Amino acid sequence: MNPSLQSPVSSLQSNSDVLVRVEGVSKKFCLSLKKSLWYGLQDMGRELTGRRRGGVDGRRQTVDGRLETRDGRLETAAESLQSTVRSPQSNSLGLRPKEFWAVNNVSFELKRGECLGLIGRNGAGKTTLLKMLNGLIKPDAGRIEMRGRIGALIALGAGFNPVLTGRENIFINASVLGLTKKEIDAKLDEIIDFAEIGDFIDTPVQNYSSGMAVRLGFAVASSLSPDILLADEVLAVGDAGFRAKCYRRLAALLETGVSVIFVSHEIANIQRLCPKCLWLRNGQMAGLGDTGTVASQYGIWLDRQGKAGPNSARDDAGKTRLTGARILDVAAVAPDGRKLERIETGKELRIRLTYEIDEPIPGIHVSLSIRTKEEALYSAYVTLYDGISIARKIGRSHVDLVFPELGLGAGEYWVSAGLADEQMIGFYDWNWDALKFEIQCARKMLGRISLPHRWEAGAC
Repeated sequence: MNPSLQSPVSSLQSNSDVLVRVEGVSKKFCLSLKKSLWYGLQDMGRELTGRRRGGVDGRRQTVDGRLETRDGRLETAAESLQSTVRSPQSNSLGLRPKEFWAVNNVSFELKRGECLGLIGRNGAGKTTLLKMLNGLIKPDAGRIEMRGRIGALIALGAGFNPVLTGRENIFINASVLGLTKKEIDAKLDEIIDFAEIGDFIDTPVQNYSSGMAVRLGFAVASSLSPDILLADEVLAVGDAGFRAKCYRRLAALLETGVSVIFVSHEIANIQRLCPKCLWLRNGQMAGLGDTGTVASQYGIWLDRQGKAGPNSARDDAGKTRLTGARILDVAAVAPDGRKLERIETGKELRIRLTYEIDEPIPGIHVSLSIRTKEEALYSAYVTLYDGISIARKIGRSHVDLVFPELGLGAGEYWVSAGLADEQMIGFYDWNWDALKFEIQCARKMLGRISLPHRWEAGAC
């Protein structure tokens, strides 16, 4: 028997807790519609004649024979325990003109009761990967093993017939998953109650708002006893109250042993639900592992994508330039003065401004501000406002701004520095891009900033 066509039963049975196994999976698309249609016809002809690009059979099999029996009869997807897609490795296929890899050589495993977060910018390949896992499209290379019933919420309204009512769509979706009418009837009230769409359940889905479609889609996907749930950023459409209810449902499903692959651009939600995280960049794996570590790497990478610093085009014409003092250096340092390039959330951050005074001046104050590249986060600190006196002796001196427990999340940050007079009206010197430093965050953090705080509890 050809080794490439051997059944993967043994590999899954060696670890019954593994519900999803992805090995070297790749998928390519074509930028040109005409070429895409032509390539599709060529590939179809090769498959029909048994000749596939790369010389390896890429047909879809079922392990237990339930999806396609020997007599050709198709059975329900719910009766299938395992399915496998095998294809040649991506590097043996190559790309034809106008083609590109939407997903390229992705591998991971997901065990029972685990939640895998899937992150990456738009176009990174997240939805394409989920569609391959759900069987909507097949990979051009690699192998996928799925074990159990799959519930998927990949696109808004996906799987719904817009002409049929919500109730009718529930029965159709449940039937496709192999539930009997009796089983569907038992779950119908639960689905309708969770969706919170009331009498609209008997209205055609095409008349639903985007929020109503999300409510019904999530209710159906999460209520029909899935073993694996795929959720792709659709909860971003719903209102805050419903999203909270969905997260509670996801947590409950995980406790019952359901495996979840959860896609979101909200890193806080990924950290809330997912111990593991996969970061896709341009279709390839940029990171896989502990969510805190991978999310930190992703946040830093995102901050680096801008073309220029936050203040490179800032107009300085409005400032009054004074003489007598100048900024020599701005750096993140350790308590012993050693310069640092990376700081960890929760540890001390010490920003040192070194300056020089070369003539007598009436007074001097320091201002330091911290911001992200797009200035989505901005915080400024001034010695004058904090009641701090600054030495104005001739020669070199320094001032440290110290944060004992840094409360900023992962990313790149910029520091602007200024030396001002005693009233913060005129400036001796300023530097809008004085310092750029990197923060790493290995702990769970819901948001980009965490203020110093403590918890106190007592009897009422």
